[in-house]
Amino acid sequence: MTRAIVIGAGFGGLALAIRLQSAGVSTTIVEARDKPGGRAYVWQRDGFTFDAGPTVITDPACLADLWALSGNDMAQDVALEPVKPFYRLNWPDGTNFDYTNDDTLLRAEIAKLDPADVAGYAKFLEYSAGVYREGYEKLGHVAFLDFASMIKAAPALAKYQAWRSVYSIVSSFVKSEKLREALSFHTLLVGGNPMTTSAIYALIHKLERDGGVWFARGGTNRLVAGMVALFERLGGTIRLNDAVAEIETMGDRVTAVRAASGWRQEADMVASNGDIVHTYRDLLGSSRAAARTAGRLERKKFSPSLFVVHFGIKGTWPGIPHHMILFGPRYKGLLSDIYDHGVLSEDFSLYLHHPTVTDPSLAPEGCSTFYALAPVPHQGKFPEDWERIKPILEKRILDEVGRRLIPDIHDRIITKFSYTPADFSRDLNAHLGSAFSLEPVLTQSAYFRVHNRDDTIGNLYFVGAGTHPGAGIPGVVGSAKATAALMLEGVRR
Repeated sequence: MTRAIVIGAGFGGLALAIRLQSAGVSTTIVEARDKPGGRAYVWQRDGFTFDAGPTVITDPACLADLWALSGNDMAQDVALEPVKPFYRLNWPDGTNFDYTNDDTLLRAEIAKLDPADVAGYAKFLEYSAGVYREGYEKLGHVAFLDFASMIKAAPALAKYQAWRSVYSIVSSFVKSEKLREALSFHTLLVGGNPMTTSAIYALIHKLERDGGVWFARGGTNRLVAGMVALFERLGGTIRLNDAVAEIETMGDRVTAVRAASGWRQEADMVASNGDIVHTYRDLLGSSRAAARTAGRLERKKFSPSLFVVHFGIKGTWPGIPHHMILFGPRYKGLLSDIYDHGVLSEDFSLYLHHPTVTDPSLAPEGCSTFYALAPVPHQGKFPEDWERIKPILEKRILDEVGRRLIPDIHDRIITKFSYTPADFSRDLNAHLGSAFSLEPVLTQSAYFRVHNRDDTIGNLYFVGAGTHPGAGIPGVVGSAKATAALMLEGVRR
């Protein structure tokens, strides 16, 4: 029987392992942390459940497909709840904008900002549908292993002006600055700067319009647990608390994986869901070809990191929706500080996650679970001591949530903790503490991203945010589909 090892139990690694195991490949997942999930880790503290993220689930069909491969139904392991509105966007002047796929409600919200933009939005939606067709349906689940595959995709990319940024494209359709922000901020959810990320990423709007925004009952961690349950029912094996120390190679082939505990297993194929630089630089240290690749990767542009304040508080807040974006006073300038200058600005924009408004079981009775997330520069641009900065930034973020939503927030807090770029580096071996791996600019997308199969080591594969198509749940689950197709093609040869 063919044997495969998947390094890392994030969404990408789990989705790939399920596809391989469903196809009859004996698959083992090796995970360094004590729980599966990768960036979708979970903590239980003082009766509160805190998801690390990602907490926005789109395109549930791509997840349901994983169960359907073996004739199963996702509902037996996971219950998804619709989130409405998808997000409430809030600006410092008090303006609210409820973002939804209810066309009547959405057009009314747009008209509140600028009635003239209703027609422009309809044109933007048409554009978004086109890039969704070309960029997601046709290209989102196939590997780009050679430049010819990129050339083949070029006419579609050119038709939709892929060289332009999402913000630039949005601005060509609508005039309200607030609406431009509302229709372009989504790239931040996959690590991209709206001012530089390819306009192809405008497909996210259509993705949400068609598939909705969802939350797993019990938290994102329950979706992870459901995937693990499916994988193990299929006969797969998962090893936790055992970091991979080396991917052994002989010539141009991977031969085995050795873990820190001393555990070692030979394999016909190995796929890494780990950080791409860590994999090439640290795990493949004996391969000269891998060392050259690591050097090239280290010179690329990486997405920013995140600073996340998790807090459990007394009281319930039915007026605060599940997802909020609290925009700061600046948009372009703040993005430039984070992506270009590496400045930790005095002002910030926040993503506020309030899961207990959908699922009260995530907190003790009469209490609420939240997190507030601020994009921050990665450690390569801002190499400061996060232990020193943490309490200062944590207080400023909580003060802002208090000022705009919960006036006595500090008195209500029962438990809190923060997660910093240094934690991304330590817990996930994330290069520079990046929260999303390579920045999704056009010159680091598709063929220009890490390939789903290594060019030199023929039985070494990649899955997750660093490879095609990129970050976000649909992205990494799509990468699993593309990578599984390559791996299974190798089995059939």
